[in-house]
Order: sequence, then C-alpha cells, then structure tokens
Amino acid sequence: TPNIDIRRETSKAPRILSEVHAALSENKMKHSIDDYLRTRQHRSPFLSRLKQGLLLTPSEASRAGTFYNVPLINSLVLYVGMQANQLLHLQPQNISLSQSVKSNLSVNEAALDIFKTLATDLDPEGRYLFLNAIANQLRYPNSHTAYFSDILCCLFSDAQQVIVKEQITRVLLERLITEKPHPWGLLVTFSELVKNPKYNFWNHSFTRCAPEIQNLLENARRKLGCPKPVYEANVVSDVHLTIHAETSFL
Repeated sequence: TPNIDIRRETSKAPRILSEVHAALSENKMKHSIDDYLRTRQHRSPFLSRLKQGLLLTPSEASRAGTFYNVPLINSLVLYVGMQANQLLHLQPQNISLSQSVKSNLSVNEAALDIFKTLATDLDPEGRYLFLNAIANQLRYPNSHTAYFSDILCCLFSDAQQVIVKEQITRVLLERLITEKPHPWGLLVTFSELVKNPKYNFWNHSFTRCAPEIQNLLENARRKLGCPKPVYEANVVSDVHLTIHAETSFL
C-alpha cells in the first residue's frame, strides 16, 4: 500500500554529494559539535556560545547584508540532523540493545538541545535563517525529511515564545504560496501542524493577525482537507505575520 511505501522511503537516507561539514570545519565548530553530541555535558559552555559562533564580523556582515554566516547555519543544521538521524537507523552488532538505545537517546537529545537553543536564543533574523535551513530539508520522502519534519513540529510544540511559532508558520507558508509543485515534506509538515489538535494551531493570534493572512491559511486548510477550526473566544491578535510571496499556491 502507499503508506507502507512511504514508510520504506522515509527509512532511507538521501545521497548528499556536498561536504556538509566543510563550513563547520572552516569555522572551527565541528569538533565542539561532535563533542557535545557525544557527551551532552550540561555544564558545557557550547550552547551558550553557539549564537556568537554564527555571527559574521562587522566587515563581513556589511558585505553579506546579514549579521549571520548563512552557509554555516545551513551546514550546522544538516550536519547535526544527519548525525542524530544516522543513529536512529543504526543497529550496531557489537553492543547490547540497551546500550544502543541509551546512546541513540543521548545523541538525539543533544541534537534537540542544539536546535532548541538556536530557536530560543537567536534574534528574529537569525531564527528566520535557522528555520529556513530546516525547511530546506523538507523534500521528497526520505529519512532526513522525516527527521526534520519532526524537529520543526517539536520546536513549534515546545516553544515558550509565540514569535517562534509565528516564524515557523511564516517559513512554511512562504513556501506553500509559491507555484506548484510543492515538496512532499513541506506539505506533510504543514498538514501535521494544522490538523493535529495538540499544536492548538488555529488558536494562536498570529493566524488571524490580518485578513490576507487569515485567507491564506484558510485556503491552505481547505486544500489540505483539514476540518474547519473552532476558535477560542477572546483571542487578541497582537502580532503581525509578514509573508513575502507573489503567487497563490491554489
């Protein structure tokens, strides 16, 4: 059946032809990332220094038009995700099952630490670049797409700041309102957020911050076959979701 085929496809890693860790090595971050993924030391200064390591020098920022090293952010997101995802599908022959599970959980929790730290600590510009780096991996059915879809939904669910949820929605919606075809992973992720009641998506104020945004989301809901949302009373729209696009995805 199609569902079985999808499960098979999402267990396979895609071929990555580029040197994923090149930017990390060039900026002397790979060793620190590997060390944290391996040990997850709670007193390690790695997480608190992570944002600073992604910033460009003033002269570089002036030339690039952004304060952030975009290739480095893209490299970090994909590399960390690949390391965690690889262990999810690895079945070692020389260690016990309990040891394997413990190791896998440790690396995946460390990876989630990194992603949650970036989502929380970065300013809106940096967070937008970081979330786009994740969305870049929402492609055809494969293990990377499945992993990063779960990560994005987890960041949305666990975010304490509304701006994080708003920016996740913006990044997905900006891609959905462009011309078809849309990547499978993008559709699956957005559908999960708007359909699954645990995310309480429709009761966030940014979904109704402006008529044009509400119309875009309503069109997306109908296109994906989602049930009509039931809004909670007295939700005040106090944020503004800015979408940059020229065409409708319908």
